[in-house]
Amino acid sequence: MGKIYTALGLMSGTSMDGVDASIIKSDGVIEYSIKKDEYFEYDSDLRQKIINIREKVLVIDDLKVHSDEIKSLEIEITLFHANAVNKILESSKVEIDFLGFHGQTIFHDPKKRITKQLGDGNMLSKLTKKLVIYDFRQNDLKNDGQGAPLAPIYHNLLAKTFKKKGIIKLPIIILNIGGIANITSINENYEMTSMDIGPGNCLIDKWIIANSDKNFDKNGDVARLGKINKFILEQAIDSFYYNAANKKISFDVNDFDISFVKGLSLEDGAATITELTADIISKKLSDKDIYVCGGGRKNKHLMDSIQSKIKNKISQIDNLGVDGNYIESQAFAYLAIRSYLQLPISFPETTGCKKPCTGGTIVKNF
Repeated sequence: MGKIYTALGLMSGTSMDGVDASIIKSDGVIEYSIKKDEYFEYDSDLRQKIINIREKVLVIDDLKVHSDEIKSLEIEITLFHANAVNKILESSKVEIDFLGFHGQTIFHDPKKRITKQLGDGNMLSKLTKKLVIYDFRQNDLKNDGQGAPLAPIYHNLLAKTFKKKGIIKLPIIILNIGGIANITSINENYEMTSMDIGPGNCLIDKWIIANSDKNFDKNGDVARLGKINKFILEQAIDSFYYNAANKKISFDVNDFDISFVKGLSLEDGAATITELTADIISKKLSDKDIYVCGGGRKNKHLMDSIQSKIKNKISQIDNLGVDGNYIESQAFAYLAIRSYLQLPISFPETTGCKKPCTGGTIVKNF
């Protein structure tokens, strides 16, 4: 067993609602333990600024056009992360070796090798007086990868731990439903493949935000009241598979829009979008045990719809003794340790990179 490091992972996902923070101890290989998980919600003003910039930045040139606004927002987001770090360290009384800082994604176009996460690693290091590891996607992109998903190596670690405890049988699929949905398949030899599979919560959230005073469809209650427009649904399914079929790509929330349900009622639009999301996700779930994590697992109507379309059972990853809300923030703590040790964090089978790649920029600014 190698040296055990303590890292704090920070993840702000495509739902743009706040920051998940997790402290783990690990050797970066097989040993790990979770010490603390905590969520820090963005206030409505900051969340709206992030949503606004995401809607403005649709192509690469928009990054330059809105550079002043982006710079200002990056400072605000970094300050928010710094406050979150100081709060969780104060409450946990845990000494950490470094921070794994994902940042807030506002643009991702792997074909052009461009990804933009808002978050100033130098500034965060200065404010927290901690070693910071950030910018995890760039090295993968340079090596012809998609830059995402990056959590699979942590999913693999979880699978090894669960198997050792005798609480799972391999093979399994870990399904993560955040703004985007992705899967990691792990076989009996712990070989893994991974990919983004399409929209997770992003279309449902966009529709609810645009047509109500809510930010998301809690439990899928709005969709449950609606009627699926089958004509619109079939057209949307055909369009998705025409544009995305058989392409190994990582998705961005701006790859999807809600214009196809324009004119429907709040409930019917939510029902139709939820059914589309369930259809896309279900088609990528093979005949293996499935464990689901991420915010989308709480949408009971969405989960029921996915389950109705497949034979194998979907279980909450929480049933295995981990909190499904914090898998990704734990993953970025683990990725920070692996980056520090110069171990690979992405692989040809997960992001499409040409060789296993380490990643992350290490900065000390105090």
